[in-house]
Amino acid sequence: MQWKSDIRAAAERIAGHVQKTPVMTVNGFGLDFPVELKLEHTQHTGSFKARGAFNTLLSSDVPDAGVVAASGGNHGAAAAYAARALGYPAKIFVPEMAGPSKIALIEGIGADLTVVPGEYANALALAQAHETDTGAMQIHAYDAPATVAGQGTCFAEWDAQGLEADTVLIAVGGGGLIAGALAWFQGARKVVAVEPETSCALNAALNAGEPVDVSVSGVAANALGARRIGDICFGLAPGMPSVLVSDEAITQAQQALWREHRQLVEPAGATALAALMSGAYDPEPDERVAVLVCGGNIAPDPLAGA
Repeated sequence: MQWKSDIRAAAERIAGHVQKTPVMTVNGFGLDFPVELKLEHTQHTGSFKARGAFNTLLSSDVPDAGVVAASGGNHGAAAAYAARALGYPAKIFVPEMAGPSKIALIEGIGADLTVVPGEYANALALAQAHETDTGAMQIHAYDAPATVAGQGTCFAEWDAQGLEADTVLIAVGGGGLIAGALAWFQGARKVVAVEPETSCALNAALNAGEPVDVSVSGVAANALGARRIGDICFGLAPGMPSVLVSDEAITQAQQALWREHRQLVEPAGATALAALMSGAYDPEPDERVAVLVCGGNIAPDPLAGA
């Protein structure tokens, strides 16, 4: 793959379809150093996923059967949003663990939605069967070149906005977002993977030397609960620092983002920050650090019924 050129092409392709998300440098969180934040939870449908979804659809010949996607919630919303914007029918499969807030978001977009018992892997199996039966085009949540290139536009954009950090911390589920970071930075900045202790497909793969199945649970499982890391991510990840954080640390970071900076995010969106606040990642004294805040679809919806 010519990742840099693919990401640049993706950025041109999706321009006008996605938001340019803001950045800010802040102090606080109990830390004695500033942190650069990119607020990707302000993207369409509340996560970075719209980038990969639009890039996939805009670079493909979509069949009459439309598109199909399996998702823990955020990818399904993004795929549904992109399909609606471009005039394609969308069939979305999500597990029950996606939760009522994300399910309601997808329903509100107007996609044909099926809620599946179990976890993401169960939804993926049904999405694959639907693809086979109907000829619909699968928009993979994380393990496809067009998805990774689309997510990589987030980091190309951040560079253009003046990113100064030596190190970027990124939450990992299936690996599409961090693969996009690795594909764009290519060693120019250190990329640190942050995962919940109970949903850690990348960390397990790095320790095993190959992708392996893991069990998934915890407060961020509906966004970071991939059972196995994507092959693209694993291929880009050897030697990458990987740290784990507890559910308690994630919740504390989520609360701190709201309390100190009025940023309302879901647990996955606070997971990377949790690594700094908990000390799971301890920067060197002169190391400049940045955090990607990746998702804002909090459950329950704090304004539901308002």
